[in-house]
Parts: sequence; structure tokens; C-alpha cells
Amino acid sequence: MTRVAAIDCGTNSIRLLVADADPGTGELVDLDRRMTIVRLGQGVDRTGRLAPEALERTFAACREYAAVIKEHGAERLRFVATSASRDAENRDDFVRGVLDILGVEPEVITGDQEAEFSFTGATKELTGSDHLDRPYLVVDIGGGSTEFVVGDEQVRGARSVDVGCVRMTERHLVRDGAVTDPPAEEQIAAVRADIERALDLAEESVPLREARTLVGLAGSVMTVSAIAQELPEYDSRRIHHSRVPREKVREITEWLLHSTHAERAAVPSMHPGRVDVIAAGALVLLSIMERIGAEEVVVSEHDILDGIAWSLA
Repeated sequence: MTRVAAIDCGTNSIRLLVADADPGTGELVDLDRRMTIVRLGQGVDRTGRLAPEALERTFAACREYAAVIKEHGAERLRFVATSASRDAENRDDFVRGVLDILGVEPEVITGDQEAEFSFTGATKELTGSDHLDRPYLVVDIGGGSTEFVVGDEQVRGARSVDVGCVRMTERHLVRDGAVTDPPAEEQIAAVRADIERALDLAEESVPLREARTLVGLAGSVMTVSAIAQELPEYDSRRIHHSRVPREKVREITEWLLHSTHAERAAVPSMHPGRVDVIAAGALVLLSIMERIGAEEVVVSEHDILDGIAWSLA
């Protein structure tokens, strides 16, 4: 086994996985898996720059993760940065800060690379399963972008598009510097229109409708699953590989879009950092399911982070 540490820094959150990986058996044993909401992409869609306070929140999480990695004695470390840092004019400030703290330079990967990692992480343990039809469509709904990958054992097509829960919220659901609570119907319609245009782009290069199983990744999808199951708290064991029917996703999405901040915050399984952006994330998921006619989504807690870990092994 090789002890590896993988960090995925996205638009909304930064996550760490320390694991023992055995390429021979395909086994990945978690030693530490954690997530911190840092909102690195705060304002990037509007300003084109990473905000100083967002950088400091991210660096604080990096310092915490550095201590965890040292404690576990990981042999290899890879830091992957996604949508927000791809878009930012001052991403060199971000790169220098991470290098100073962790001793590795963050790899600002392309959307296609992000999609490949997500597919590997989500499907490695599904390969050979006799209860899920292939090909899979893996969708990773992040803060700034959503990745679409269709494949079975191998990827057939991949595309990253610029719709995510943070980007859609900041672009359409904010007025006078604050998230509308709840949003007006014309704001919701604007989000829907943006998502539909993004799905059109994705379909230009990815055969979305050929998929037989939809696999959903990342915080928005997992939160929808937790709400569907009425969990008293977030429980990864019950969320991983859960299945949520499309009609349930529609019901939850409609409630999230028309609820207040206080009502969303009162959901026991809701992470505080997702309260303002979960409605847009759920709408992305519902729109995908409607576009391809998926009757359900299979929820996976294994995603880009696991794909990064496997790349080190």
C-alpha cells in the first residue's frame, strides 16, 4: 500500500483525503477525509479576481490540512485546484500561498482533467457491478462548474461547463449584495435558462442521453440525498450509494427555491456553508435529470478526491 494525500480545492470548498491505496486490489482505505467551506470563488464571476478574505480562509484550511498530512505520514501529496482558480487573474497569489504552506504547487487543472478524475473516483468501485446499467453519466456539480463524463470502464466523452451552485447564485440570485430570500420567479427562470444553455453545450461533445445510470457527485447532490432521507444529521454511510428518484429531487428543489434562509438553515443535515447556494445546486441536478430522462440519481461520496488519490498510487 502507498499512503497518499489528495487535496481538491474548488469554488466553494476545499477537501482533504489521506488514504492507503493498493493498485493491485483496487482498494482505497480512508484514514482521514474532511471538508471545509472556504468560498474561494467569492465574487470571481463578477470581478475576475480571488478576494483577499477568500484567500485567507483557504490558506487557514491549508495550514490545518498540512498538520493532518504530517500526522499521518503521507508519502505523496497532490493538490488540485479547479474552477475558481482557473478563472482568476490573481491566481499566482493563490499558488504562492499554497506552496509556502504545503510545499507543493497547486495544479490548476482543465475542466476535462477534472472530469477524468471525477469519473475514476466515482466509478472505480462500480465497475463490474451487476445492479447498475452502463454506460454511466457522472455529473460533478461544483461551486463554479459542472463536469459531465459518460463512460463504462473507459471515458467516452467529457465536458466541463460554467454552471455551479455558487456561480448561479451570485449571477442570478443576489440583489443589493445579498441572496434574495426567497428568489423571485424571474430570478429562478434566469438560472434555469443558464443551465439549459450549459446542457446544450455539454451535449455537443458528450452523449448524455446514452447513459443508463446517472451518478451524482459533490455537496449539492449529497445534501439533496440527506434531505430526501430526512437524516437527523449528515451521515456519509447512508448517503453513499443512496438513490433519489427524480420526483423527490423535484419536490426538494421546489421547496429549496421557495424557502427562506432560516428554513433552509433549520434542515439538520444542511452544512451552514451551503444554505445560500443549495437551491441553485439542486436545480442543476434536477435539470440534468429532466434533460436525459433519468428516473433516479445514484449518489456517490467518492469523486474527484478519490480520483486524485488514485493518480498518486
